[in-house]
Amino acid sequence: MGAIEDIYADLETDVSEEEFREAVEEKVEQMGGLADEETAAMLLAHELNEGEVETVADVEPGMDEVKFLAKVMAIGDLKTFERDGEDEDGRVINVEAADETASIRLAFWDQQAADIDDGALDVGDVLRVKGRPKEGYNGLEVSVDKAEPDEDATIDVEPGDGSTVESLTMGQSDVTLRGLVLDTDSIRTFDRDDGSEGRVSNLTLGDETGRVRVTMWDDRADRAEELAPGTAVEVVDGYVRERDGSLELHVGDEGAVDEIDEAVDFEPDADPIETVEIGDTVDIAGVVRSADPVRTFDRDDGSEGQVRNVRIQDATGDIRVALWGDKAEKDIAPGDEVLAADVEIQDGWQDDKEASANWASTVVVLDDGTDVGSAPAPSGDDEHAGLSSFADGDSDGASSEAGGSSGRTDDGGGAQAAEQVEFTGTVVQTGDPVVLDDGEETMSVETSERVQLGQEITVRGVVDGDRLDADDVF
Repeated sequence: MGAIEDIYADLETDVSEEEFREAVEEKVEQMGGLADEETAAMLLAHELNEGEVETVADVEPGMDEVKFLAKVMAIGDLKTFERDGEDEDGRVINVEAADETASIRLAFWDQQAADIDDGALDVGDVLRVKGRPKEGYNGLEVSVDKAEPDEDATIDVEPGDGSTVESLTMGQSDVTLRGLVLDTDSIRTFDRDDGSEGRVSNLTLGDETGRVRVTMWDDRADRAEELAPGTAVEVVDGYVRERDGSLELHVGDEGAVDEIDEAVDFEPDADPIETVEIGDTVDIAGVVRSADPVRTFDRDDGSEGQVRNVRIQDATGDIRVALWGDKAEKDIAPGDEVLAADVEIQDGWQDDKEASANWASTVVVLDDGTDVGSAPAPSGDDEHAGLSSFADGDSDGASSEAGGSSGRTDDGGGAQAAEQVEFTGTVVQTGDPVVLDDGEETMSVETSERVQLGQEITVRGVVDGDRLDADDVF
């Protein structure tokens, strides 16, 4: 074959070879003899291939036109709609397609949609697609200009893939996912641009492959208050979006979160506390050594916030965890086994590291009837250190240590005698009670002395219940 034939043979285009030759001649004439036929053919080939992407994951909103290969994973129902100023209704069918890198929604219009509704397309077909990408209601979609089956192409994905947390991909829609409810948040309201009020809530699901945050909109938001941690559910017709670098599964009016009567496994995979560094976002799991009362504070915008500090210990160390917002109200007590996932490590009091559990974090009490299995045993290099890394009896030891010294001793006859206790720490809460933190544990103190946040003080007195009744503050 000649040079033009070779160049045309390598093209993936719907332009005929005759049309390509005519375009080459026109290009040579336009360039005034500055290019021969081979050069003109190469320039045209580049123009025709513009918009060709290697994978579905390379498709982005804002591209003028894209061309790619994808396998049909699911075909939706034909929908009709009224067009402004036209007597004839419009028609559309949404098709879920994917390759090995991601999935994407294809929108077929009018006659194409009618043909698909008549059986022109089957699940499993590989298509060569040309269209215009945009950000749709359910994530990224491509409005298809042309799509043709490619019987010679192979894409190694099968319909039904994407049913685990690990296999979720950006832009995926019509997702069905089974998981265990790990955590739920309260319903929040917001004002839309059209003046209506929207509602949104979140829960965290886990399965044997990982965790994902589920965002539920409007009528579906009520599910956050109807489902308890430990409930096995199935998300139907969800769609995947990205927030702050992480994938989320969203559920709108067409989706649902239904309870199911079957077991779902979830195994937390925690980081050793001693290895976490400031700036990291990590998962930690261990036994609660101490739990402070909830503290309220005023935000800059005048609203009231709340926070509660707990200290969690695993086999490698312990760390204070600040529970913000609704998480501060969780029923957590010394001795509980807790998973705190997606917490941010920050610089705390006295240069000590502290974990912050914010809106994006998940806090689960593992021994509170929540059937989430146990953390994996640590490897030889202590890569992970979760609950199962405690030796027998460590949990009880941590619990008894949580409140500090009891301030009482056994006199041998069973009676308890009071004993003076001295504690030095930084004021992390003022008011009633004052709460001190010494970097190892916290102490609630009953005192009438005025103290300031961040002030280091020493108190001396008798422990009564979970508080130290201070006789001296200095």
